[in-house]
Amino acid sequence: MLSKVHARTVVGMESLAVEVEVDVTRGMPKFHIVGLADTAVQESKQRVFSAIRNSNYTFPPTRITVNLAPADIRKSGPLFDLSIAIGILMASEQIPYSDENEKFLFIGELALDGRLRHISGVLPIVSSAQKEGVTHVFVSKENAKEAALVEGVTVFGAEKLLDVIHHLNGTQEIEKEKMLTEEEIFKKDESIYEVNFSSIVGQEQAKRALEIAAAGSHNVLMNGSPGSGKTFMAKAFPSILPRMVRSEAFEVSEIYSIAGMLPAKTPLITQRPFRTVHHTASSVSIVGGGRNPSPGEISLAHRGVLFMDEIAEFPSTVLEVLRQPLEDRKITVSRATGSAEFPAHFSLIAAMNPCPCGYYMVQNTDKQCICTTQQISRYQKKLSGPLLDRIDLHIDISPVKFDELQKSKTSEDSRDILVRVQKARDIQTKRFKKYKNITSNSEMGPDEIALFCILPKEAEELLRKAVSQFSLSARSYHRILKVSRSIADIENSENISISHVAEALQYRCKKEEG
Repeated sequence: MLSKVHARTVVGMESLAVEVEVDVTRGMPKFHIVGLADTAVQESKQRVFSAIRNSNYTFPPTRITVNLAPADIRKSGPLFDLSIAIGILMASEQIPYSDENEKFLFIGELALDGRLRHISGVLPIVSSAQKEGVTHVFVSKENAKEAALVEGVTVFGAEKLLDVIHHLNGTQEIEKEKMLTEEEIFKKDESIYEVNFSSIVGQEQAKRALEIAAAGSHNVLMNGSPGSGKTFMAKAFPSILPRMVRSEAFEVSEIYSIAGMLPAKTPLITQRPFRTVHHTASSVSIVGGGRNPSPGEISLAHRGVLFMDEIAEFPSTVLEVLRQPLEDRKITVSRATGSAEFPAHFSLIAAMNPCPCGYYMVQNTDKQCICTTQQISRYQKKLSGPLLDRIDLHIDISPVKFDELQKSKTSEDSRDILVRVQKARDIQTKRFKKYKNITSNSEMGPDEIALFCILPKEAEELLRKAVSQFSLSARSYHRILKVSRSIADIENSENISISHVAEALQYRCKKEEG
């Protein structure tokens, strides 16, 4: 007898439908899996065989052929185990087969004793399946909450294969997984961040720049000597990031689900990611890749922060791969077998020293720079002009004086800064509600800039002089306008004033173009 069961596979960020055809016929006992299946799928033969036997059902002692269609798409991973097992039991008439199964989706990895294990990529799989008419999904109990995030789908979380068999046979139904409400998903966040802005003494300009960056999702480069507080401030940055809306949380959770990094007890990530990359990281680990392309650090930082400490120590090949995602907010990974596109909308927070020893032109310290002019020049040129051009705010940080460290005055708390940042982001959410792919000022294109960044004559004249004097590019011009818009939003100003433009110009690198 022939049976058909629906499953899905993940290719990049996409989930593609796979039809599992099972044919059980007379002949010498043999188990074939065809349809461009990788080693993990081929090994499912042993897992399915043992799981069916250990569930006290009969594995047909006949010729079994499993076809995973379409045959021109590579299938990988263990998520086909459950669909293959159910297909065999239907084809051998141990489970009733009906047309209703067309709307059922079976995904899961089987243990040898029939238990269902946690798998990766459930969220994007179920989301795509729902759009294509699937109404019922069978997954492991550990994946059930994740799958139930998708509206319009009935999710059954099973502990073992036997539970699914009993449900389909009508002897014992699996309890439907309850869908989490908006309040349960976005319950009050009681998380304590590693660093609070109240712990940072001095550095008012740097803290102001980070506030602007958080408000408009901008990129920041902090340049200063060792011990000036660059890393400390970067670690405090997550504490002032605005909350994610449901669509953003869904995007981030899909990426982490595909990467196998979504915690089983946390089906939806509601905190903005903060990813720290060491300078020994390879370009593949940062942008993503592999035989079956998976997301890299820039995608794991989607809707959050990518922190690159000592950015000048990164190889130039790694730094230059950042140029395209910083501009396009996505990364395309191409391989011989095809290409995959991953989202990469993140704020880059980078830190670097002014020279190899770190003390070039540094004031308020007794330490002197020991680097030669050639060494300093070579070090500073490690960040190319086009890369610097894509960073919105450039800050020079000096060490805090001893007298300031001794002061008992407490700095502003992160919660107070967050109030201003959240208000500014709420203004942007309202401003861009008619734009599908824009949620913050940093995402504006030339058309949106022309519409929402109108300058008064005096501000326009100031900007014209700056562009001429510092030979700023068109990209720099647009980024200055975006930062000006964010500053105006923080101050709850409908219009951009000359003071907003002047402040934005202070954060612009004057030696970037090339």
